[in-house]
Amino acid sequence: MTLLALETSCDETSVAVVRAGEILSNIVASQIELHAEYGGVVPELAAREHLRNLIPVTQAALRAAGVTVTELDAVAATQGPGLASALMVGFKAAQALAFARRKPFVGIHHHEAHLYSPWISGNPARAHFDEFQPNVSLIVSGGHTMLVHVAAELKHRVLGGTIDDAAGECFDKTGKLMGLPYPAGAEIDRLAEQGNAKAFSFPRPLMNDPNDDFSFSGLKTSVRYFLRDHPGLLDDPPALRDFCASVQAAIVEVLVSKTIRAAKRLGVRCITASGGVTCNRSLRDELAKACGRAGFALCLAEKSLCTDNAAMIGILAERKLLAGAAGPEFDGDIAPGWALA
Repeated sequence: MTLLALETSCDETSVAVVRAGEILSNIVASQIELHAEYGGVVPELAAREHLRNLIPVTQAALRAAGVTVTELDAVAATQGPGLASALMVGFKAAQALAFARRKPFVGIHHHEAHLYSPWISGNPARAHFDEFQPNVSLIVSGGHTMLVHVAAELKHRVLGGTIDDAAGECFDKTGKLMGLPYPAGAEIDRLAEQGNAKAFSFPRPLMNDPNDDFSFSGLKTSVRYFLRDHPGLLDDPPALRDFCASVQAAIVEVLVSKTIRAAKRLGVRCITASGGVTCNRSLRDELAKACGRAGFALCLAEKSLCTDNAAMIGILAERKLLAGAAGPEFDGDIAPGWALA
């Protein structure tokens, strides 16, 4: 099966071609520079850029894969969750292409695609579902932080999620308070690498609570007051690095602690992690150390597949179609608030 997938849930326009579990191409056009001056994604601007980018990115993906439109066997797109105006661009374009070519079409849940992205690796990149194990999966990004129990392929249930601010949002808002450009997560990660994570004490929200939910609004507020009370910190490079390391450590410790605890409770032997914040070096390192101590296998999504991309959409769509899943009707609509079941 040769499948074309589109992803436009937020501010990346991505198109991929997959075949038999192998990624033939995965083209991503980022809008970071466009939104940086606003300190976050502006939905109307994102939708406009998707409209501008979609055709050339699709053409580039087909060329890179060495595939023509006539060779496609199916089409997929992100149906939700995401920004409504952004989702509309990719979903309706994919729907129209499938209808015109009389090919199967399937709408994909963005977070469900993240669930299976850790099983994609190699060069050329392909899905290794033959290595799949029941797992507890941490999905952590700018808009969402959640723990999911994946009992079998295409069978999962959400254990807990964000009740206010997500981990990635806390990183970005901390960076904004520091005057860093959007998105700030990568720069905080870089500064933290040479800092002392024990220099300053910040709260670990809900870390010891028995539930699997996450809350980072209190940490964000603590950061705001700390910066207010230490006005010279931003002009002191060593203190700034220590500050970044300390904030990052608070976020990472919560994520790692709650993930390990859930895996122990459920008796799985494997942990996976995906989503944009999984690019963070400290999170990857600390998860690896914690899994090593507890005897868990760890499967991390490749960094290129942590952020929004169409490859993971296409891989999941192919698995669903092979499993007999029927795609939505051609008059189906986007689902901006679609919750992962």
